[in-house]
Amino acid sequence: MGDGARSVGVTAGSDRARTPGRGERAAVWADGRLGVFALAKANMRKVFPDHWSFMLGEVSLYSFLVLILTGVYLTLFFEPSSAEVVYNGTYTPLNGVLMTRAYESALDISFDVRGGLLIRQIHHWAAVVFVAGMFVHMMRVFFTGAFRKPREVNWLFGWTLLMLGIITGLTGYSLPDDLLSGTGLRFAHGAILSVPIVGTYLAFFLFGGEFPGEDFIARLYPIHILLLPGIMLGLVAAHLILVFYHKHTQFPGPGRQEKSVVGMPFLPVYMAKAGGFFFLVFGVLAVLGAVAQINPVWAFGPYRPDLVTTGAQPDWYLGFSEGLIRVMPGWEIHLWGHTLVLGVFIPFSLFPLIMIAIGAYPFIEAWITGDKREHHILDRPRNAPVRTGLGVAWLSLYVVLLIGGGNDIIATHLNLSINAITWFVRIAVFVVPVLAFYVTKRICLGLQRRDRDQVLHGRETGTIKRLPNGEYTEAHAPLSQAQLFTLTQHEQPRPYEIGPVVDAHGVERRVRRAQRLRARLSRAMFGPGTQIAKPTAEEFRELTGGEHRH
Repeated sequence: MGDGARSVGVTAGSDRARTPGRGERAAVWADGRLGVFALAKANMRKVFPDHWSFMLGEVSLYSFLVLILTGVYLTLFFEPSSAEVVYNGTYTPLNGVLMTRAYESALDISFDVRGGLLIRQIHHWAAVVFVAGMFVHMMRVFFTGAFRKPREVNWLFGWTLLMLGIITGLTGYSLPDDLLSGTGLRFAHGAILSVPIVGTYLAFFLFGGEFPGEDFIARLYPIHILLLPGIMLGLVAAHLILVFYHKHTQFPGPGRQEKSVVGMPFLPVYMAKAGGFFFLVFGVLAVLGAVAQINPVWAFGPYRPDLVTTGAQPDWYLGFSEGLIRVMPGWEIHLWGHTLVLGVFIPFSLFPLIMIAIGAYPFIEAWITGDKREHHILDRPRNAPVRTGLGVAWLSLYVVLLIGGGNDIIATHLNLSINAITWFVRIAVFVVPVLAFYVTKRICLGLQRRDRDQVLHGRETGTIKRLPNGEYTEAHAPLSQAQLFTLTQHEQPRPYEIGPVVDAHGVERRVRRAQRLRARLSRAMFGPGTQIAKPTAEEFRELTGGEHRH
């Protein structure tokens, strides 16, 4: 009887083991229609390299998710209406003041909705961190050459996200219709009016008539909460898909080649770290929203066309464009009864032109180098002095124009002349980027020399020895093979050359202007004075006595 019972128990257990659970049946059903098993097998164990700089893109991604979540909450209470009402709410200093319903609902969110002010401030801080994260992430991609083939399209996706992030920030910043945001809209309205011929029509079309118009906030609202976020969400998805498809870039090191990646699997290690990092970013934004006040709309009051706030400053990512306009001389041209306001139109045009040049840079560099290979190993910035110098020059230009955009704040806080600051910025716009490029290039070359010395002579140990002849010298420790590989694995391209213009028969060969331009730019990027020659194997063996090889 006991043996029979044991026999029945084993059979029942085997039947249960053969019966798939609901989750397994659902997975089998999905695999039969979507092929999820093969997709998961190919991607869930995908390897991601581990480096702190790769987290910069994740900061942007998680800030964007926080923006979406907090934005959905705010849409439940915000009313995008320009209808005028008399305020009679919790914030007593504004009681009896005429304002738009949009501004009143912003005050209600701040003072009457439970948690409304916290969510508002988290939303605003997330927008600032989102743009800053994209900015720094793109700089990392630029300085390390991660934009090269096959990632040019992904660079354009990131560049478009940055531009849309700036525009989305401007639209969200303008929705509350307070005096500060209204001043910013007045600034944008004047810039649009400066466009020759069509400026007036564009302004009337966007604002629905004379500024400030009655329909602008209602038009801005769906653009801010639907159109721009929808496009950005699609670009983020496409950006991540291409990261998976192309595999992740990695810094040079042992075992890291163009066809292999050294790192951790996507599941479970990377996903666990990414999940923890999301909550860390969310926590930091929540703390900022709780303790660091940002955009206190109640302190500015409602917008009135006849008033302007003192010390009106946009968020930092718009300071570049404002600085351009503030320091530009007030030039005007009067032709055929029309006035062309160059003092506004030129800087208004320069901002998108500079951004377009940044977006096109990967294609420009690829044309100069003529390199059509795929690159998955990153450059150390010191090994590309000209590219690194260009990046630092652009950053220095941004900082200079940011100073110009806040010239009134700097003047009042540091007790300086606003005219002196303006003239400083006008001169520095041309001088500082050139100096920054030259200094950065020299620093990169100096670091290359140090790498060369370390390869040939080893690492300084700090140990001082006295030789038999009485001379003191510092002992050097030889580098490991891994360190030697990291310092010498990079390529040093030769500049593009047109070749002889006249052939052996004395016939002159036609050289196009594009070829001449490419040769000049290639010589500037890779010619003499742009790189320090790597030590050769013969030099290394001669100095080390043949004991170490690399």
